[in-house]
Amino acid sequence: MKRLLITRPLPDAVLAAVDAGFDVDVRRETLPLTPSEMTDALGKYDAILPTLGDPLSDEVIREASDTKCKILANFGVGYNHINVAAAREAGMLVTNTPGAVTDATADIAMTLMLMTCRRAGEGERSVRAGTWEGWHPTQLLGMHVTGKTIGIVGMGRIGKAIAKRAGLGFDMDVVFFNRSKVSDFGVPARQLETLAEVCSTADVIVLAVPATPETRHLVNADLLAKMQPHSVLVNIARGDVIDEAALIAALQAGRIAGAGLDVYEREPIVPDALKALENVTLFPHLGTAALEVRIDMGLMAVANLNAWIASETPPNSLG
Repeated sequence: MKRLLITRPLPDAVLAAVDAGFDVDVRRETLPLTPSEMTDALGKYDAILPTLGDPLSDEVIREASDTKCKILANFGVGYNHINVAAAREAGMLVTNTPGAVTDATADIAMTLMLMTCRRAGEGERSVRAGTWEGWHPTQLLGMHVTGKTIGIVGMGRIGKAIAKRAGLGFDMDVVFFNRSKVSDFGVPARQLETLAEVCSTADVIVLAVPATPETRHLVNADLLAKMQPHSVLVNIARGDVIDEAALIAALQAGRIAGAGLDVYEREPIVPDALKALENVTLFPHLGTAALEVRIDMGLMAVANLNAWIASETPPNSLG
């Protein structure tokens, strides 16, 4: 039988769908494998179902001199923790789970936008702390999002889902930046020529790009300076898309009004300076945190594994 390692606990419905041809080990730890554990696993298992944070860098893969693993069926659409080129060179196929995460991640983007613009986090903390003195006309005045302009950076599946929610649900004008031309977004939208133009135009900017070497620190001090003082930045992509130190400086100086973050540059480490800011909404990477979504993601990852063991082409192979 082919040996399969599932690196974190998954819903029972996902485990039940695994092909009977696999001898399955499921780690019970919720933290990622260490590099040495991953190197060891690459030599012991025919297939691995990894997920966010599991270390599959070039160094880890090269360290596994006797690689037995032939497929990495990633649980998640993002795979910046996997050096795909190194995996291929070592004879491993890499797959992911696109589509399953789209709506849930777009919903979290809208939640972060609303909470930050309407200062909901500040209000909730005030109620819990017992410092709320009652309603008054100038209490926690935030930004009314209806009719404002949203700028979406990355008009892929998730970007389009955000555009649909913002345009149809909140009557927002939609502008966006995408490296390639996009013509079908489902709602009225304008593709702007530069990222700087999006930042200077929009009241709310949402990052929905993949994490690649090219997108690391895509939002830096220069780009933050292009944003309007009342604007809000939302990140549901990956943490290192933003230069976190530059964002903290911009927020502390009042150069932008706020930020809504679901991801962090050195996740799960969240800088104390960010936690101290009232104008920031901080989520613990909730993008796909719904049972139905995690089941769908798992079933998609398992479908890739089941196709592989049946000598078929997995439906979501990368490259």
